[in-house]
Amino acid sequence: MTQASGASDGTKRLDIWFDFASPYSFLAIERIEPIAAAQGVLVDYRPFLLGPIFKARGWDDSPFRLFPDKGEYMMREVARLAGKYGVRYRRPTVFPRVGVLPSRVALIGLQAEWGKAFCLSMFRANFVDDVDINQPDVVRDRLRGLGVDADAVLARAGSDEIKQAFRAQVDRAQALGIFGAPMMFAGDEMFWGNDRVEDAVQWARDGGTRVA
Repeated sequence: MTQASGASDGTKRLDIWFDFASPYSFLAIERIEPIAAAQGVLVDYRPFLLGPIFKARGWDDSPFRLFPDKGEYMMREVARLAGKYGVRYRRPTVFPRVGVLPSRVALIGLQAEWGKAFCLSMFRANFVDDVDINQPDVVRDRLRGLGVDADAVLARAGSDEIKQAFRAQVDRAQALGIFGAPMMFAGDEMFWGNDRVEDAVQWARDGGTRVA
């Protein structure tokens, strides 16, 4: 039996790995908190980059660009799902956008109280406001909107400490066998995709069930 991860006090936890360039990650982050809270599950956010994982598989670009028909379907599906969920969405004029800077900032924020709000804000910058999320001025504006000392955070995001921490995060994603985003883990059980949010939360809540 696979066991869901939990704190020493018995709290059920779920990891969600995401890339700020991923439309399905955007939908999942928009939805996951109330779904998890209703089941008594705490969600831990893990930003990473899909690019190195794609390169390790021999792809020099996103599969949604390498296979344009798949990319067009994906964009239409994301718009359809956003309407279903009541989530604001605008198709980005640039896809995929680089998300290195917001990912580094997110690592800092997730050690504080503003991390999750920052992640949601940056996803909305990309998929609602259609702006370049890797530009310092964009990130600075979002940080200031959260009442954070933006200049201090951006300076730290450019430090060797945070750069190395983020490289280690991407390496960990590869070691876990992550191949897409969002990817969720309840213990060692893997769930891929926005459409698996509910299943992942339930697995984390229940501690897993026996599978063949």
